[in-house]
Amino acid sequence: MDGSGDQLSELLRPFSRLDNNQAHLRILETTDLHMYLLPYDYFADQARMDLGLSLIAEQVERARAEADAALLFDNGDLLQGNPMGDYLANRHAGHPEIENPMIDAMNLLGYDAATVGNHDFNYGLSYLQQATERAEFPFVLSNVITRRGAAPERDTLLYDPFVILKRTLRTGDGRAVPIKIGVIGFVPPQITVWDFRHLVGRIITRDILDSARTWVPVMRQAGADLIVALCHSGIGPAQETTGMENAAAALAAVPGIDVILAGHAHQHFPGPDIPATAHTDPVAGRLGGKPAVMAGFWGTHLGVIDLLLEQSDTSWSVRDSRSRLQAASEPAGATPRGRKIRTRIEAAADDIHRQTLDYIRRPVGQTTIGLDTYFARVAGSGAVALVAEAQRWYMEARLSGTRHAGLPLLSAAAPFKAGGRSGPAFYTDVPKGQLTIRDISDLYFYPNTIHALRVTGRELRDWLERAAAQFLQIIPQQSDQPLLNKTFPSYNFEMMQGIGYVIDPTQPARYDASGTLINPEARRIRDIHHYGAPVSDSDVFVVATNSYRATGGGGFPGARIENIIYEAPDMVRDVILQYITDTGGVRDITPFNWQFPDLPGTSALFESAPQAATKIPALRHGRIDHVGPGQDGFDRFRLSF
Repeated sequence: MDGSGDQLSELLRPFSRLDNNQAHLRILETTDLHMYLLPYDYFADQARMDLGLSLIAEQVERARAEADAALLFDNGDLLQGNPMGDYLANRHAGHPEIENPMIDAMNLLGYDAATVGNHDFNYGLSYLQQATERAEFPFVLSNVITRRGAAPERDTLLYDPFVILKRTLRTGDGRAVPIKIGVIGFVPPQITVWDFRHLVGRIITRDILDSARTWVPVMRQAGADLIVALCHSGIGPAQETTGMENAAAALAAVPGIDVILAGHAHQHFPGPDIPATAHTDPVAGRLGGKPAVMAGFWGTHLGVIDLLLEQSDTSWSVRDSRSRLQAASEPAGATPRGRKIRTRIEAAADDIHRQTLDYIRRPVGQTTIGLDTYFARVAGSGAVALVAEAQRWYMEARLSGTRHAGLPLLSAAAPFKAGGRSGPAFYTDVPKGQLTIRDISDLYFYPNTIHALRVTGRELRDWLERAAAQFLQIIPQQSDQPLLNKTFPSYNFEMMQGIGYVIDPTQPARYDASGTLINPEARRIRDIHHYGAPVSDSDVFVVATNSYRATGGGGFPGARIENIIYEAPDMVRDVILQYITDTGGVRDITPFNWQFPDLPGTSALFESAPQAATKIPALRHGRIDHVGPGQDGFDRFRLSF
């Protein structure tokens, strides 16, 4: 919720009158800023007055002014995520003295501590460390090590595992009382897979929960009165499993942790993004009874937790809490200091902002077709097919003359910008005409490199089954059933160029949204063929894909390190740029050759952006119709099979 007015007054009522041994502490969180320093969307090349750290700065100062004591933390994924981040990383090569305006802005705003996220490793360890060395506040990270010790507490870590901040609180009777606040950081252990080329041989990761159980007692022994976990991890299930990527709910069960700041999943908590369970309260904002918050992404919200702390003879404890989200666009109550800091941040970043605009507006070629992702989750997409075609074109030349040259070459790609929890503005839409660097970044905004894998027909079939888990099971001859699993990220709906196949959503899913095999006998993928010939389990193919997928990201069968046959240093978006430059532009694209089966009398509903109504594609089988307005700014569409 965005707290304001009478609602907010009622929310904070427990903190308005304190007993003699009680104090109020406010915890503030930013997370997943992804280099959105300014209120500007570089993918759309237009201002957006609902995001960016400079707008959040006003909310931070407003929140500070309302409380006697407040701490500001960032939960990671700072440095990568938009063309400004890419431009800075490119400039940084050979010029490590270049300043990072995100870190400089955080210094100006007076952060108390931060951790790093998985995408902060995307440009390599050197870039990350040189950027964070400029920080005037501590970075903490407890589960990334550079040398394994005889026991976890003997590890050599990339960053200090925790910091203990010494602050002063004012009690109800006016006394100034010291408190020691421990801050510990965590990142998904999968970073060694997702950024294998940068991190192999350089770091090792430990399980989030194991690391917490190692270091939290150490923090208590060092005198921490209160422990705040900066958990760059989604909320996930309360049930613990080894190597959890989304571990915030399970982390709440670790004794000694008092407050959890979550991130990574780009969700809002408290709020409707997270369903209520016995362990998760999305109204009060608690995990396992402990106060928690997740402030979305791109600086659209500030996370706020108000703690009512009570002091006994020997310790402090959390007596009560209130969690909420405060929108960056909320205008009421901006303080003079907040406006001043925002102005200073935007003035300091003006030069790099203008350079980024010059960079993204640089022409690179022409396209004779529109490239969008409005229907990329239910049909072939020219935008996604262009990525696949560029990967195939690049890899064909690299494998020429090798022992793999005679194998059928396929290319896998998925829609990155396809609505979902990122909202109805989160689609790629490149019109016919001139192509710019901005368009290339919009088509492919991750800094993945290109790889090739050798896979069998059986692995290929299961690869496609993993992707087909995005569809809910459809009942034949029923109308307007929900089609898409909203927990399934669009970047895992991988389509395969170079083969034909049928996806039958009337069958149960073989895998769940996380990639776990749940129905070993289930098969949604059928009629796989390569140039008319049926594909058998023993056939062998080469698949061009990206480094995230090739090294195991997403848990796709066949996509693993030992199957890699070619590992290129070139980023996929640079491959797309090279393809457009060398081929003279985008004139025709090899489409994805997959389809749903004919299911007369059967239809399903899905969401897309309102502007998608003018760009409905013609399908080889079935049709798509515009239904009308949906929820949260989306429109609804009907797929008739």
